[in-house]
Amino acid sequence: MTKAELLDAVAKSAGVSRTDADRTIAAFFEHVTKSTKKGERVGWPGFGTFSTSKRKARSGRNPQTGGTVKIPASTAMKFTSSSTLKGTLNPRRKK
Repeated sequence: MTKAELLDAVAKSAGVSRTDADRTIAAFFEHVTKSTKKGERVGWPGFGTFSTSKRKARSGRNPQTGGTVKIPASTAMKFTSSSTLKGTLNPRRKK
């Protein structure tokens, strides 16, 4: 699903204009980004939790040259789905 398709679906489902849906979704992601950047977790019951994880600096390999490359430390966004979402996605799975 593309961003345009998602915006159309959300706008139709919520009964709002596409512009309003775009602003709302953009504001949601902006707040998730700001909060997780501060080290906070953002949870949506029944859906999941957004958080960050720290990656240590490490060395890697350049696949073209085979040489060693230094990969700097970084922070990554992490999403953990809730058990409710997992159950919805896997209805036949035993609990």
